[in-house]
Amino acid sequence: MFEEVALTGSTNADLLVRAAQGAPEGLWLRADAQDGGRGRLGRAWESPKGNLFASSIVRLRDTDSSPAGLAFVTAVAAYDAIRQMARQVPIILKWPNDILAHDGSKLCGILLERASDAVIVGIGLNLVWHPQNLDRKVSDLRTLGATPPDAQTAVEIVAEAFARYLNIWRQSGLGNIVRHWEACAHPRGTALSAKLPDGTEVYGLYAGLNDEGALQLRLADGAIRAIHAADVFLI
Repeated sequence: MFEEVALTGSTNADLLVRAAQGAPEGLWLRADAQDGGRGRLGRAWESPKGNLFASSIVRLRDTDSSPAGLAFVTAVAAYDAIRQMARQVPIILKWPNDILAHDGSKLCGILLERASDAVIVGIGLNLVWHPQNLDRKVSDLRTLGATPPDAQTAVEIVAEAFARYLNIWRQSGLGNIVRHWEACAHPRGTALSAKLPDGTEVYGLYAGLNDEGALQLRLADGAIRAIHAADVFLI
């Protein structure tokens, strides 16, 4: 089920309200533009017309595994959707759910928010435009040489992929999703920095994910540290 609006503050915020009113799982809301888009860690997400800004609702079931796994479900779904839209553009996943171009430029951001039994899954994908003069590299599919679809077609592609991976997660748990995530990520041995919630930074080499999806960093002394929450950067 798809709904669209010309302008809103945030599709995530809208669906949090709709979910509290009983809106069903599988509803997708897409906005032509947002004036209050949000990313992870409270960052603003610039949202002019032309890119994809959409959110959906997942209703948690008693038989579902930890809802934290939905971050990885969304990441692999968005990755597969982008591959369908722009097969010639090399992309990689970065923990937990950023999608980057081959040069490390961010193409897609994902924000999950929970209220009671509802998880709102928000996706912002740079189809034809990206902001300038940020403190991190960003790009869009058109700049990278693709001819991306319009935003409505894009959300339909994303929704199909998300439904497929959500079913895999429900049928067989997080393990298969994590393995697929790893196959789409930068190679093991990639140098990373992780800024932890307390502000400290950890440096190491990417050593895969554990079965719960935690990032494993190989430190300078050879020890493996599991990272459960952090802002992660390629070095």
